[in-house]
Amino acid sequence: MVKLAQDQNLTVTPNPLEVHADSVSFEMSADLPVKMLKKGKVYTLNTFYKYGDKEETLEPIQFKAEDYPNADSQQPKASNTYTMAYNPAMKSGALEVQGVASDPKNGKTKESARLSVAPGVITTSKLVQPVYYATYADHGYNNQEELIPTKVDFFFDQGRATLKYSEQRSNRGKKLNAFIAAKNATRTVTITGTHSPEGAERINSGLAKNRAAAIESYYRKQMRKYDYKGMADSINFIVKDVIQDWKAFKDSLALYDGISSEEKSAYLDIVNGAGSFEEKEDQLHTLSTYNKILRELYPKLRVAKTNILTVKEKKTDAQISVLAKMIADGTAPADTLSEEELMYSASLTPSLKEKEAIFMAATKKSGSWNAHNNLGATYIAMAMEGDMSGNADKAQAQLEIAANKNANATVHANLASVALMKGNAYKAMDHLNSASGLSGDDAAGVNGVRGAVQIMIANYSSAVSSTSSATNNAVNLFNKGLAQVLNKDYQNALTSFKEASEKDSNMGLAYYGAAIASAHLGDEAGVTENIGKAVKADPELKGKALEDLEFATYATTEQFRSMLN
Repeated sequence: MVKLAQDQNLTVTPNPLEVHADSVSFEMSADLPVKMLKKGKVYTLNTFYKYGDKEETLEPIQFKAEDYPNADSQQPKASNTYTMAYNPAMKSGALEVQGVASDPKNGKTKESARLSVAPGVITTSKLVQPVYYATYADHGYNNQEELIPTKVDFFFDQGRATLKYSEQRSNRGKKLNAFIAAKNATRTVTITGTHSPEGAERINSGLAKNRAAAIESYYRKQMRKYDYKGMADSINFIVKDVIQDWKAFKDSLALYDGISSEEKSAYLDIVNGAGSFEEKEDQLHTLSTYNKILRELYPKLRVAKTNILTVKEKKTDAQISVLAKMIADGTAPADTLSEEELMYSASLTPSLKEKEAIFMAATKKSGSWNAHNNLGATYIAMAMEGDMSGNADKAQAQLEIAANKNANATVHANLASVALMKGNAYKAMDHLNSASGLSGDDAAGVNGVRGAVQIMIANYSSAVSSTSSATNNAVNLFNKGLAQVLNKDYQNALTSFKEASEKDSNMGLAYYGAAIASAHLGDEAGVTENIGKAVKADPELKGKALEDLEFATYATTEQFRSMLN
């Protein structure tokens, strides 16, 4: 049996072995020669993965003669699927098998020599570049010019366009006078004159316009009184009139409770029916409640509506920056700025230390989820620039507070980056699954994180999609190319690696990835050209290329090795 075992056919798929996520999985099938299995005997194929001075013992494949009654005329066949937890030392090793023939009756065994059936592990998936992104919550402050509306309505007597003294002395008049006296920065004053629909009003077709003009005249007179001078020239007066229009009447009627709904319907039937404005108005006279409507509802329609848009007073960016620094260092009280102004001030400085101080002050001022999230995001940004471990811990502490207050997409996106910094890609993926709904730069930034994590957990097709929607930088383009290689889309991978190298010509891994894609396409010239560029950009890739089983076909060629001298 041992002698015949030399002719056994062993197939390992994939060969060489490959690591995906955190494990190495492969299938091994064995076909024994005809007449090898003897009655009452057992043939065991023991499997090992040997690397360095260590060895993984895997589940054996066993052939019992009674399980293969036709072994004298048909080849006994069996297969098994294996999975090994990966560690970096496994990269250089070999999958070995050893056949053992045994007689269960007397316990005698005979072993064959060990046979190497597959070389060590291809680690291309481990080339993935981790991506982190700091997602800041909206500060809620609008630093653009904002216009505040101020509305004042003045009422007129029937058939008249003169602004009465009583209206000027009313609360409405006092409100307008006080507003004008304050000399607010005003952009527009829109005055709309209207009239009620009764006959006496209809006779004077210019009544609505004249009422609007009366308010404009009064407004300008008050500006002269309060010495506006050149300020008046910057105010745009818009004077409009609404005539023979039933909208105001219908709106007022809907709110009026002086008549029944059936009586209101009678008015609406006429107003919404056929005929001219005058004909409809004449028909209203015939209704039993008309005098009541004339007395109680119509006066509200004899009006000039004034809408003033003034510029909201705001601090300058420079003032906000100074005051925020004073709040942060304790030389000014927290209420010197609103929370929105304080949060906004952090966007005015590129210094992460200053952002940290500002957001820390904001957490003490309000304790809002936004403040804690943004402080956590700042620690993520700090971690990306230096102390990864310490700042990741600080970020997590702040983000957990934010999540307890409002576990939204922004917070989860940041927690994903923290989990990845701590080496837990699966926890990062859980947070990313809860981080949907982001838009713009945040969505693109988080998609970069998502794509890197999906490669790490061997979800390559999804990684291609995520990196395709990620921020267009060298790292994300490299990860896109890597995901395409692992998804066996080698031609498109070449394009992505080329785009990555165009973004960063010193990114040796971009050329290295292109060499791997070229190897899968059987393009020897592409392999050597890109390996040459890779080691020129990053000389440390020389040793990696010499050991990388992706290039096993080319490693012995003079042209390939000359590139690595």
